[in-house]
Amino acid sequence: MARDVLLGLLVVVAVAGAAPLLIGIYQYLLVGLHAHRHHLDETGPDLPRTAVLIPAWNEADVLATTIHQLMRLDYPRDRLVVVVVDDASTDATGEVLAALAAEHPGMVVHLRREDGGQGKAHTLNHGLRALLADGWMEALLVMDADVVYEPDSLRRMARHLADPEVGAVTAYIKEGSEGGSYLTRFVAYEYVTAQAAARRSQHAIGAIACLAGGAQLHSRANLEALGGQIDTSTLAEDTITTFETQRAGRKVVFEPHAVVWAEEPGDITGLWKQRLRWARGNVQVTRRYKGQWLRPSTVHRLGSVTFALLWFATLLLPVVMITSAAALVALWGLDRDLSTDAFRALWIVNALGFVFTTTFALLLDPSTTRRAWKEAVLFPGVISLFVILHACVPAVFRSAAGAATDLTGIRLGTEGSDLFLLAAYLWVAVCMPASWLAKRIDQAGFRRLAGVLVYVVGYGPILCAVTFAAYVAEARGAEQRWDKTVKTGKVAART
Repeated sequence: MARDVLLGLLVVVAVAGAAPLLIGIYQYLLVGLHAHRHHLDETGPDLPRTAVLIPAWNEADVLATTIHQLMRLDYPRDRLVVVVVDDASTDATGEVLAALAAEHPGMVVHLRREDGGQGKAHTLNHGLRALLADGWMEALLVMDADVVYEPDSLRRMARHLADPEVGAVTAYIKEGSEGGSYLTRFVAYEYVTAQAAARRSQHAIGAIACLAGGAQLHSRANLEALGGQIDTSTLAEDTITTFETQRAGRKVVFEPHAVVWAEEPGDITGLWKQRLRWARGNVQVTRRYKGQWLRPSTVHRLGSVTFALLWFATLLLPVVMITSAAALVALWGLDRDLSTDAFRALWIVNALGFVFTTTFALLLDPSTTRRAWKEAVLFPGVISLFVILHACVPAVFRSAAGAATDLTGIRLGTEGSDLFLLAAYLWVAVCMPASWLAKRIDQAGFRRLAGVLVYVVGYGPILCAVTFAAYVAEARGAEQRWDKTVKTGKVAART
């Protein structure tokens, strides 16, 4: 009896490895609600006096392009001012800004912090204090120094502020590196899933997880209600701002037709540094709002079951992967046939979820589909696709294995087959250290080899490995640093 209970529990834990993908399907189905909950009925021709606030540290290579594009916005020039806070830059940022201010007098303002290096939030607060001390600003657009706005983007965002219940609006950030690497194509596809799809579904349920760091439009009233400053205690100042806005009863809106292009890291080392900061911030936010989860409120939707599912499906994905693999291995030792059934069930569900979410995402953004379809298909990695084939169509796999045996003369035998099966069980968890290995190879300068390994291991496992690294960094109490991602201005040609 006890053995049956144990086996049943192990099967449940093993198959639960598919839960994140099932939640992903649920999230994509919610996207359909966006057609009815898009907030456009409450919008109007609202063109508030808007200050654009840009934190900048050594951004000489990108600022000119960014600001010239802002000057091309389809927005009244007398209702727009760009304030750049120079965070004690040591490159030519000051000279570039001086030239831009002379070229656009009264529209480009240069503020400099002599005591810099404290992070983005401190830099933003320096500019925010100056702007709130003046009564001119009615709305504030917080953006990054390297992002490029399409001409109609600010107007599309600002129309939502016609509704006094809206505190903040965010846009659709797209990866736009001209001549980018294999990794930027992976990021381009990832952003379709994480923004075009995920933020639409969050908007539909009335709970946005995070305003995009490069596109945050706030009403002045919202900023003042937040205390007139950005949180500096975590690595997730944008998420804290998003949560606090909604917890106070103000809406946060996602505007998918306001498109903003960004240059993302072109190598694993840069991506890892960026995403580790984001993942650590999410861990910090989860702890900070521990009393909110699964506690419905009449004021906001952040305590809903649906929002908790969406949030923790990502945050706890490494835990789910490790426990699922461990359960499969335990079943392998206790009941070989049952372990095979659980393994097949897990990967068949994963396969269905992968096909559904990938097809949905590719249809959602055709322009990205044309650019990154290969990366979309290989998002889980060649090995995972091979495991899916083994689980879903074992006959095809056996035929392929037989052909390989005929070709090479190598026959695995029973012991070899068992070891192969065990390796397949473990892959759910082993893909994360394999991703870490790809990062180490990239750091050593073998970037082509690292790129090949990413296609083999998968881009998705890299994100899981980063989240696991965030667990470790937080548990160790590692120094909380805001590591800047180096940008080179490659996004210019995407507009």
